[in-house]
Amino acid sequence: MHLLFATSIVPDGALASGYEIANAAIIDALQRAGVRVTVIGFIWPGKTPSDPQNTIVLDAVEVRTESASPLQKLSWLGKALSSGLTFSSVKLRVVSDAELRAAIDRAGPFDGYVLNSVQFAGAFEKVLADRPFVFVAHNVEHRSAEENAAAAGSALQRWMFRREARLLKIMEERLCGAARFVFTLAEEDRAALGVASDTRSAVLPLVTRAQAPIKAKRHIDCDAALIGTWTWQPNRIGLDWFLTKVVPHLKPDFRIRIAGNMPSGVTSAHPGVSFVGRVPDARAFVRGGAVVPLISTAGSGVQLKTIETFELGLPSVATSRSLRGIGYHPDNCVVTDDPIAFAAALQAAAANVRDVDGSAFHRRQLKALDAAIALGLEKLGAVRQEVAA
Repeated sequence: MHLLFATSIVPDGALASGYEIANAAIIDALQRAGVRVTVIGFIWPGKTPSDPQNTIVLDAVEVRTESASPLQKLSWLGKALSSGLTFSSVKLRVVSDAELRAAIDRAGPFDGYVLNSVQFAGAFEKVLADRPFVFVAHNVEHRSAEENAAAAGSALQRWMFRREARLLKIMEERLCGAARFVFTLAEEDRAALGVASDTRSAVLPLVTRAQAPIKAKRHIDCDAALIGTWTWQPNRIGLDWFLTKVVPHLKPDFRIRIAGNMPSGVTSAHPGVSFVGRVPDARAFVRGGAVVPLISTAGSGVQLKTIETFELGLPSVATSRSLRGIGYHPDNCVVTDDPIAFAAALQAAAANVRDVDGSAFHRRQLKALDAAIALGLEKLGAVRQEVAA
């Protein structure tokens, strides 16, 4: 079976975000199942695809809102309003339908699509309607947009997020209705998307690497380490909760290092909090913390930071929302949504560091991931046989 994996940003090997880690895990699982995978989509400026022989790059694009100029943001908004597309999809309309069709034709004969998340599929829905497809819903995007609207700081932002939520809900319903099978990254997302039946969908339990990590001695240089794309609004909501509700209850000498792209206006009066920006090795950075705070309070889908923490066997304190999509947590993970209890658990874990072997968790995830992929491919294969007959 030959499938086109249609995605907004093609893999470049960097694995700099949860989205990119998830994509790599899904593509690897498809290939383990014997599928020939050709990836098609855009790439970050200055990057090259990690597998150029099996990748079709449409163009280089910079779609991060936080780094765009006011003029670029205004242009995107104008195009979204005039086209009826979502703000996130209109950013990808830098090639025409005809150019995309020509690029698809260059892939040669293929059996169907894997439509990876709603952004690319929403931008080029008509072009991608010529083959059967499975749909990968990384999140329930309209729910995330609704939460973003509730947390927005201005009337304009609230209006934009509400518009995005309304359009995303329509698009997700259409994609789920037309898909031969739907993959979600969290169990609760199946019901939220209206595809809870086992004949319609399955959860993809993810891993952050193909091989199980080896437990190794580590050097601890701070009490708590957090890393994330904080400019993504659901992550920002969790960070605001942590800094305003949890951190004030920590002792002044508790050292917290926060890495990742940080939006303007994020500060903390706590003397132990350090914002360190981008780091060269995210995994090494996290391993430098005595404990990992898992602080999600918004969004859907799965938290890749949680999965990586469990794979590495690191101590953690997690909100219940950080465990969505994960049916098991190790005994060195404390779960609480109470800020005072969260702070107390962080201090206790940092004072008595206890790592565990994460290889069993990794093996369980990988086995379940491959089984779920097989279900979706069976549905797609049955459609192909019906068409051939």
